[in-house]
Amino acid sequence: MNYSSEPRVTGLFLVLAAIFVTLLVTSNIIAVKLIEVYGRILPAAIVLFPMTYILGDIFTEVYGFRFARRVIWLGFMCNAVAVAGFWVGGILPAASFWEGQDSYDAILGYTPRLLMASFAGYLVGEFANSMVLSRLKVATEGRMLWTRTISSTVVGQGLDSVVFITLAFIGTVTSSSLVELVITVWVFKVVYEAAATPLTYAVVGYVKRREGVDAFDRGASMNPLAFLR
Repeated sequence: MNYSSEPRVTGLFLVLAAIFVTLLVTSNIIAVKLIEVYGRILPAAIVLFPMTYILGDIFTEVYGFRFARRVIWLGFMCNAVAVAGFWVGGILPAASFWEGQDSYDAILGYTPRLLMASFAGYLVGEFANSMVLSRLKVATEGRMLWTRTISSTVVGQGLDSVVFITLAFIGTVTSSSLVELVITVWVFKVVYEAAATPLTYAVVGYVKRREGVDAFDRGASMNPLAFLR
């Protein structure tokens, strides 16, 4: 099948973007719960957030960095709107009979430090993931998708973990605990995506055939701020 190198906004693209945003916002909500996996403490978001990187791989691989950049910024803005909505809901006066304010604040009341750490980690990680995959696709002439998805995840998820955990917890835990947490989260996310490689292959193949497009970012700008282009 001959693929076009000129992507366009389609119904399928919008569906994938909606799933990406939903996963991102949901991950940030459930991240407040800590779970234990084989003696390791992890945020509950660990079960959903890595899927945003899988979808990010699909956007970059099929539609190219320019379209992936738009989705990354869309996710950022939608998450900011959700956080603003949670904040407004928290400061509105509660009904006299309602007893859930403490629970609401515990789940949806983001502290400024955690919020900034989350936003910074997301932007750094997602853009790094997309840029690495984009450049590797050109370098490999579109071959060996698995090497691109796993390599980009190692870089993107690594930077995400370092930025978020450092900004969120430095000064509150020991340096050794900080390093251990970064490594634990990083390794888990990379293993997660590696295990999902067959699914990524299947979805990428389906989307390429359905859309009839396979973009290569030869000469494309990697400027993350040019999201309106």
